[in-house]
Amino acid sequence: MPEAPAWKFKKILRPLFEKNKENILFKLRVINPKTLEVIENGFVEIDDGVITKVGKQSDLGDNLNVQKIIELKDHTILPGLMNSHAHLAWDGTHDLAQQSMDDPVEISAYKSSANMLKSLRAGVTLVRDLGMNKSNLFAKQAIEQGIYPGPRLKVCGEAIIQTAGHTYWCCREASGADEMRRAVRDQVGGGADLIKIMACHDTLEFTDDELSAVIDETHRNGLYITAHATYDDAISRVTDFGIDCIEHGGPMSDSTIEKVAKKNIPICTTFSPVVMQSNAELARKYNIPEWKIEERQKIVNDKSRFDSLVRASEAGIEIIFGTDAGSPVVPHDAIVPEMKFMIDLGVVKNNLEAIQSATYRAAKVNKVEDKVGSIEVGKEADLIIVEGSPDKNIEDLTKVQQVYINGNRLI
Repeated sequence: MPEAPAWKFKKILRPLFEKNKENILFKLRVINPKTLEVIENGFVEIDDGVITKVGKQSDLGDNLNVQKIIELKDHTILPGLMNSHAHLAWDGTHDLAQQSMDDPVEISAYKSSANMLKSLRAGVTLVRDLGMNKSNLFAKQAIEQGIYPGPRLKVCGEAIIQTAGHTYWCCREASGADEMRRAVRDQVGGGADLIKIMACHDTLEFTDDELSAVIDETHRNGLYITAHATYDDAISRVTDFGIDCIEHGGPMSDSTIEKVAKKNIPICTTFSPVVMQSNAELARKYNIPEWKIEERQKIVNDKSRFDSLVRASEAGIEIIFGTDAGSPVVPHDAIVPEMKFMIDLGVVKNNLEAIQSATYRAAKVNKVEDKVGSIEVGKEADLIIVEGSPDKNIEDLTKVQQVYINGNRLI
């Protein structure tokens, strides 16, 4: 593994926020997305930040040696949700380029803090931030050093692009193989957990030497790399070069689907910008122009554009939940619109698979499946409690009542 970033060596006497890892027995419905199992009258016990027992209430004895019992009828406990494609320093309201170029760093910090809080309130206990300048590196430092309470963060630092490439105004520009390697090393030095590249826009980006270098340097440093890739040629190309994850996805040929499936590369699909901008009443509040609303409505109503993503799912490619939060009309607490469209489209089969895409599958993508993402004895207690039964009605995910990270109640 690479050397830790400089801030990891700073002495912290104590965090600004106290942690309280209670011993609690929850008695309510239980969803375990790893197995897609639902226990109607279940229980989960946590102690010192870890899940210690899971099962049916009928298996509980009379002598319960716990500090606290929380019994909630018509409520469900499940792992905390993970938004695997978000931009904490974007607010979902203002122009992306304007925010990226004009926001002072202090405003980016405030936006990130507000959006971490909104994420928590929506039941999101892990955010994978895929870049807006370097702000996510400082957000991660604030969380890990106890300066601010928030979700777990997996961050890329600055997304890496070719000089003058797609969204150059918020990314790290580089030209040539050596500059690509330096760009990777700079993100690693800042504490990045992964590397993101912008592999295309209207045309393919990066020379072969550049693409090979940025992927190789990422892997040499023990990180994984994900690519913004939105059409067949781009997806096929980054797959050939050894990418580990695909952001957005798009139209794909059968041969590309077969290639991606063979290499077991997940796709984080991010439908929310299209879906939420197609809602005319909502979009107009954000000053989305009428032509854009009409364009989005056509896409949502004619789902043929997404046929290959459905075929990709059917071919065994794992579809991962991500909303592109921070994009226009997509606030960081909007979870259900993405899941509903995933289900309606068919990239996941049902509500349980949609939940799985934001928990157990996401945990694997974010390299934390040994810690969180399922309800199992020994896993860290990243848990949310919602009113209702989201496996039956996905809208119930809007009714988050309690949020725990590593056994600490944050909401």
